[in-house]
Amino acid sequence: MQLLRAVVKTTPLDLGGPISTETRINDRIRVPEVRLIGPGGEQVGIVRVEDALRVALEADLDLVEVAPDARPPVCKIMDYGKFKYETAQKARESRKNQVQTVIKEQKLRPKIDDHDYETKKRNVVRFLEAGSKVKVTIMFRGREQSRPELGFRLLQRLGSDVADLGFVETSAKQDGRNMTMVLAPHKGAKTRVKAQQDSSAPAATRQPLPTGPASAEPAALVETAAPVEQAAPAEQAAPADPQ
Repeated sequence: MQLLRAVVKTTPLDLGGPISTETRINDRIRVPEVRLIGPGGEQVGIVRVEDALRVALEADLDLVEVAPDARPPVCKIMDYGKFKYETAQKARESRKNQVQTVIKEQKLRPKIDDHDYETKKRNVVRFLEAGSKVKVTIMFRGREQSRPELGFRLLQRLGSDVADLGFVETSAKQDGRNMTMVLAPHKGAKTRVKAQQDSSAPAATRQPLPTGPASAEPAALVETAAPVEQAAPAEQAAPADPQ
């Protein structure tokens, strides 16, 4: 019976199972020793897991396994709830700050007239100024498919016309009855949307700060008092003639 129980107990381990990626804390840490880091980041050293749990309990904190693959595993005493919240906040901010690349599409015909070409080009310019990539597609129909050079020349013309705003990220290539090319805005170039945001910022935020000492007042506000004119000395009366 003892042998049977041992076999039943070890069978799930032998078959294997999904590896848990959840962080182990407190009594879920089932190793004899851990390398302990205190709540202030200080290195405590290798201690028994029971002693580490006792220290965490006395501090009203959690024992968190931060490096499970180390030998022995590295554990830190911390507030696990606060740690999870701050980690989630950082991940949310990181996703928010990621640049979302938008790809617009502009379709043209290989025998487009000049008026329609200018209209399509203005659309491409607007997309690039907004910071978006543009997929330009030349659509061939019927016998036009035997003239791929028309599409190449048209794409080269468009790429040259908008070279100040963007560059050819993916060169022209044939894709069935279509020919495609991808334009991307220049890196570091200020887009029209960014320029509008900067221009709409409050004027006070764009004024340079004074470089003089804080106690100095602007010269325009300092008034110089006009000098006070001194009264002219009174004339002495002429002596009276003796009677």
